[in-house]
Amino acid sequence: MIKSSKQIHVLWIVGLALLLVSEASRAAEEGAVMTPERVAQLKSVGSTAMSQDGRFIAYTLSVPRIPGKDEDGTPWTELHVWDLEANLSRPFITGKSNVSSVVWTPDGKGISFLAKRNDDKVTSLYVIPFKGGEASRVLGLKTAISAYSWNPDGSRVAAIAVEPERENRKKLQEKGFKPEVYEEDLRVPKVYIAEIDGEKEPAALNLSGAAFQLAWSPVDDRLLVSLAPTPLVDDRYMSQRVHVVDANSGSVLAKFENPGKLDAIKWSRDGVNIALLSGIDINDPAAGTILVAPASGGDLSSPLENNPGHVAEVVWGPSGTLHLVNGLGVWTSYETVSADGSGRNQLVEPGGPILSSMSLSKDAQKAAFLASSPKHPAELFVFEVGSKAPRRLTNSNPWLANIRLAKQEPVQYKARDGLELEGILCPPLDEQPGQRYPLILSVHGGPEAHRSNGWLTRYSEPGQTAAARGMAVFVPNYRGSTGRGVEFSKLSQGDPAGKEFDDLVDAVDHFIEIGLADREKIGVTGGSYGGYATGWCSTYYSDRFAAGVMFVGISNKVSKVGTTDIPNEEYLVHARKRPWDNWQFFLERSPVYHAEKGQTPLLILHGEDDPRVNVGQSRELYRHLKIHGKAPVRLVLYPGEEHGNRLAAARYDYNLRMLRWFEHYLKGPGGEPPSTELDYKLETAEEE
Repeated sequence: MIKSSKQIHVLWIVGLALLLVSEASRAAEEGAVMTPERVAQLKSVGSTAMSQDGRFIAYTLSVPRIPGKDEDGTPWTELHVWDLEANLSRPFITGKSNVSSVVWTPDGKGISFLAKRNDDKVTSLYVIPFKGGEASRVLGLKTAISAYSWNPDGSRVAAIAVEPERENRKKLQEKGFKPEVYEEDLRVPKVYIAEIDGEKEPAALNLSGAAFQLAWSPVDDRLLVSLAPTPLVDDRYMSQRVHVVDANSGSVLAKFENPGKLDAIKWSRDGVNIALLSGIDINDPAAGTILVAPASGGDLSSPLENNPGHVAEVVWGPSGTLHLVNGLGVWTSYETVSADGSGRNQLVEPGGPILSSMSLSKDAQKAAFLASSPKHPAELFVFEVGSKAPRRLTNSNPWLANIRLAKQEPVQYKARDGLELEGILCPPLDEQPGQRYPLILSVHGGPEAHRSNGWLTRYSEPGQTAAARGMAVFVPNYRGSTGRGVEFSKLSQGDPAGKEFDDLVDAVDHFIEIGLADREKIGVTGGSYGGYATGWCSTYYSDRFAAGVMFVGISNKVSKVGTTDIPNEEYLVHARKRPWDNWQFFLERSPVYHAEKGQTPLLILHGEDDPRVNVGQSRELYRHLKIHGKAPVRLVLYPGEEHGNRLAAARYDYNLRMLRWFEHYLKGPGGEPPSTELDYKLETAEEE
């Protein structure tokens, strides 16, 4: 009997669901390796909040939806608490939940978080009693709360939410009048002050600009608030400035002109000083420098002059000591330093798990971290002063212990101009000495980012899935990457697709020279700026690459400026010139300009609603390559996705297409591209 297409689809969903659900048990079989199905079910810890007494750690757990089984969507986020004395974890909120911004209430009796629960129309603030009981909503506004901070006694809370839609506009929209005035129909994020268990309606402070971050003073009614001129992403990136504000009147008590990008804003425990993570100037690509100042006003200064890395986290400890996670090349360290720069101490040296998301006990004798390694995604770790290293607590993916993983190691190499560079190599799983293999360059975006020697296998990054298929993967921290100080991160500025992408080819030559890579079987992939690199390597450097997979990437540096939501950020920390300063330069640094050279089979993937790199960038390169017709090119668009895929099905589809493209052109027959249709069961049935 011939089944209908609908019946076949239903059978596929049922079959795929059964395959994915039973992954954990199958992983115990001898010889199990990393597959896209296993990538799709990876859990990871997302944030930490240590109790003041240092006994408990609240943390979130990201639980992906299983493609074909669950309703499609973003991962669920659960709330759990680890008891260090009992050495066990207690689930607090699990299942179909989306918990974020987890902190302990000031009295330590509850855990507060943001979520959209039950009949909520927007994200609200909840508190769950620590000793048991249901979570209750303590603050709901007319629009979603994006950030909040408690006052010292827990009687009030400050929250950020955008202005409500005007009532007359809502009525017009219901009648079909829905025009959007581009970059002018903006609803501004405001700071609201609310009384807990009070009768007063939450009131918005009359502050000038759009609020993005806030922190209530630990000792009185002052707020730290970051404000930008408008809610536009470009202003959020480049124009946030820090203010000390009276929580009662909204009066600005002090303002700090942080010189560049802004990340964290933190009060010292006595409320006397503040600390920021900022760029050192307006051209600094990353907010990775600690700046401190008196909260009453004054000059900002850095306690870590000439830091060889980039600070990822900072927290005030007792006695005015700063605790920080420092990104140092492919490693991280945990350090302390006084606000005046004295007494710098490295508590956890580089070389271990990759640390992030730090929280401290009141006495700072214990610190909770997220940490990943080549063997697992982010898990909960704890460090106790006097111990040698952080201790792992959670094991969110126990089945990973039975998966055969390729070794992973840092590699140093030299660029053609002599610059020392580094990255992470994941060789083929069953590498044989003396044999050459296909090599995939996995290029990070930014370029103000870097990859550390942690977990490097995701839906858009081949890592262990490619290694299991007999391909090597190298993740280069090319010039312009963070993790090696501000000077290094600026080396690529004003030279897009210049020496920064020459570094990629130099990495290939290094692996050819040492006998690992097959010169005729080199692939390249990456998203955003890594997608730009992929487009460049597949056109300008096409003779060096046998396959490319380009994700949300730049192809035309001229039209990109006119269609992105961050034109000023691109100008200030990347291009350092405007297109009209040199139209020809921008054109010649565009993959479309070199499309005639394109002989590299290229798979292009893009979210249709991408505001950062407009989908037209991918359409342009696709059309130019298609017209020249010198190599296969395919364009896959994801409706509803933006700058990176968020939904489970789109991520799974992406992973399958990426791996199949590389296998086809680096290991398989090559020639005409594989079918546009995917067998979503893929290799699972055969491999298991």
